[in-house]
Amino acid sequence: MSDRDVFRTLAGAGEARFEVRGSAFIGHATPVETREAADAFVDAIGEEYADATHNVPAYRVRVESGRGGHLLREYQSDDGEPTGSSGKPALNVLQQQDIENVAVVVTRYYGGTNLGVGGLARAYSRAVKEAVDDAGLVEQRPRERFTVSVEYDDSGTVRGILESSEADFDADYETDVHFAVTAAVEDAPAIRDRIRSATSGRATIE
Repeated sequence: MSDRDVFRTLAGAGEARFEVRGSAFIGHATPVETREAADAFVDAIGEEYADATHNVPAYRVRVESGRGGHLLREYQSDDGEPTGSSGKPALNVLQQQDIENVAVVVTRYYGGTNLGVGGLARAYSRAVKEAVDDAGLVEQRPRERFTVSVEYDDSGTVRGILESSEADFDADYETDVHFAVTAAVEDAPAIRDRIRSATSGRATIE
């Protein structure tokens, strides 16, 4: 894997709060793995701050291109603010810092004084920058997801392999046991091979 495959993302969730001429701004930032997760975060903030004047979202998320590479999906919305005054400045911060797999929402409670397009752009940019600073940045390798399904007798073996690797996983115990696994792209094939070998091919991997 080349250095170009390593990308910058957030170390965790971040938040920022400040006021500008009576308007309260709250910046929210979080790492995400998928567009669906980004949309869910945007929706969750919108519901939590449903009484706010605006909830301005932006995100940059890696998606598989289908040819072994990836594309970068970007999204932003002004959510009722003047065109270009909020969503674009929020996204610009993510672009300038070259952050991927990240979603942000800036919540604004209007304070009675119009800030103008320039004032809004500065406030929304500041909210994203400070939320990102609060979260911190890390370098991450591209990751992929797969599922492993086994009978109960093999579940301890599979769990042990996953726990000894750097993979993240969730286990669902039903009639069979299903593991939802997320691992670095270069590590995933070896993990799958270990599971197949340890279960003598009984594991179903998708």
